[in-house]
Amino acid sequence: MIPRLVVTSGEPAGIGPDILLAAATKPQSAQLVGLGDKTLLATRAQQLGLDVRLVPYSSTGPTVAHQPGELPFIDVSLSAASHPGTLDPRNASQVLAQLDLALELCRNQECQGMVTAPVHKSVINEAGIPFSGHTEYLASALGVSDAVMLLVSGDLRVALATTHLPLRDVSDAINQPLIEHSLAVLHRALSQSFGITEPSITVLGLNPHAGEGGHLGKEELAVIEPGCNAARAQGLTVIGPVSADTAFTPEKRQKTDAYLAMFHDQGLPVLKTLGFGDAVNVTLGLPIIRTSVDHGTALELAGTGQAKASSLQAAITLAGQLAVKQRGTA
Repeated sequence: MIPRLVVTSGEPAGIGPDILLAAATKPQSAQLVGLGDKTLLATRAQQLGLDVRLVPYSSTGPTVAHQPGELPFIDVSLSAASHPGTLDPRNASQVLAQLDLALELCRNQECQGMVTAPVHKSVINEAGIPFSGHTEYLASALGVSDAVMLLVSGDLRVALATTHLPLRDVSDAINQPLIEHSLAVLHRALSQSFGITEPSITVLGLNPHAGEGGHLGKEELAVIEPGCNAARAQGLTVIGPVSADTAFTPEKRQKTDAYLAMFHDQGLPVLKTLGFGDAVNVTLGLPIIRTSVDHGTALELAGTGQAKASSLQAAITLAGQLAVKQRGTA
């Protein structure tokens, strides 16, 4: 089975178009369908010296593995001309239109997964559109209230109990049902999507030293430990909550198939330090497959030819693998 993947170009002023075009120059095991503004993609390809022929996408043809140098695409027009490195709120609607179209293609099963290039959250909000991130936007559009963000770099996997929240709001957002749900979704993904038999999940505490028995915070005793115990009662292998500062030692990593961190900047600095540029963001709990890059729009690199497409390549590869596995178990 050759999956068909829809790949967005993300923020037009960033490196999204660059890395999409770069990926189009390489052989892929999946068929790619690019989304973006035709004129921008053609201009950027010329600026970067990339020999990529843009071909209007047709759903009627056979699904064949991507051929280097040719990119089937759907034109999603910009509202205003875009220049590398210069954000323009007028184009925020085009960025979201890409996501809406990608969702439609996956919902109707025309595509078996979506891969997203980076977007710039602040410029979307400046356009008057509340937006906290891909994960939240896609979950809301699909009617999912509690999707789980997972970052993958090789055999290191870190999921998040909360995603894009101010730090002062994290404690209030963490409760026992959230811990139980996050562990259940993560366990199911590790078993079904990643093929890990009896996965072991290490849960990080919220407070220093995992609360030090309640002397440095009560969240571990009040909600995190009970959530872990409830998951264990369901047969899951759960370690913790443990102190985050020593959770990623080589010895502990050997016993862990995935970590559940309590907030964004608790677990991701470790993963991105070890695997930045090759890590993949996977949204768990959605009825579709969605992967993404592990980095932002890198405005200063847009149009320079210095942006690396390795994370997008990894996201395409993983999305294809997940699609094949999903089809095999359907």
